[in-house]
Amino acid sequence: MRVALLFLLIGSIVANADDVSYEQCVLSAVGNTKSSETVSQIRTRCLALSSTADLTVSAPVDTVEIVAPTRKSGALSNRIRAERKLQNNRFALIAHRQNYLLPVSHTSKINRDAYDFAEKKYTDELSQTEAKLQISLKVPMNNEDIFLEGDGVYFGFTLKSWWQIYANNISAPFRETNYHPEVFYVAGLDWHPMGGNTGFTVGIEHESNGRSQLLSRSWNRVYTSFLYEKDDFAFSFRPWYRLREDKKIGPDDTDGDDNPDIESYMGHFDFTAAYRSGNHEMTMLLRNNLRSENKGAVELGWSFPLYDNIKGYVQYFNGYGESLIDYDISQERIGFGILLTDRL
Repeated sequence: MRVALLFLLIGSIVANADDVSYEQCVLSAVGNTKSSETVSQIRTRCLALSSTADLTVSAPVDTVEIVAPTRKSGALSNRIRAERKLQNNRFALIAHRQNYLLPVSHTSKINRDAYDFAEKKYTDELSQTEAKLQISLKVPMNNEDIFLEGDGVYFGFTLKSWWQIYANNISAPFRETNYHPEVFYVAGLDWHPMGGNTGFTVGIEHESNGRSQLLSRSWNRVYTSFLYEKDDFAFSFRPWYRLREDKKIGPDDTDGDDNPDIESYMGHFDFTAAYRSGNHEMTMLLRNNLRSENKGAVELGWSFPLYDNIKGYVQYFNGYGESLIDYDISQERIGFGILLTDRL
């Protein structure tokens, strides 16, 4: 029952519409001389009927949003192009990062020490097999170009949870949930190495687990990233700078830094890559702290056709920092489930 409810929760973030494009709807309405609809009424109706064909670019296009309009677009630009057709539709939600549900996710280790203050039964009953899910959305903040052609400012929000769905003896709690709001600017560059396209982002983000006292974990970062795409391949290199916080006076202090050593485990940058082959997509994330005591991480993902718009998804993680509560322990995890939105 819990898995079924979670499938419904994740599925509700994807909008389904009739297979009619906005432009076709408007032209048809305008050409209907017997219609008594006003322009405002036509626009409202056609937005509601916005096509799923507008959500997917099935063939290469000649324009690209992250670079000059004369360049051939890659998979990342095609996604941006499809997203921008939806940004004025009040009934559509735009994916940011991947959206997925892994009903079965097994880890080699859980940070049980973090729950020492709780009842021993709670700590002992935590299961290393749990469900993992991610919901990630973004909202465009501008409709017109700001500094460069095709640039934009977005507000993004990502929620990632680890659910002890199989721990019935402790009421199957959500063991950890990380909240990740951010504001970022993205634009294209007129630079095309090896026949590809480039762009960049600049942003500020907060990440927290929303807990208090001894379980509280959070940090704030400013970041920039370099984007590159060519055909069905894309990657980004994203360095960041952590915004400093005051030192806690004591462990029960509500102010101050919850995790002063988090950079030793999370590092100062990440590298992500994605490659699409037909309806399959492979992704990779790498982090490294560039120290003699390497405490980096690697995450690999593979999505594949399953049923209509739902894809199967396998995710593997090895290293530090999969979640904020587990940031300072090394763990290996593999999960199986479904994916609703890919990177490309």
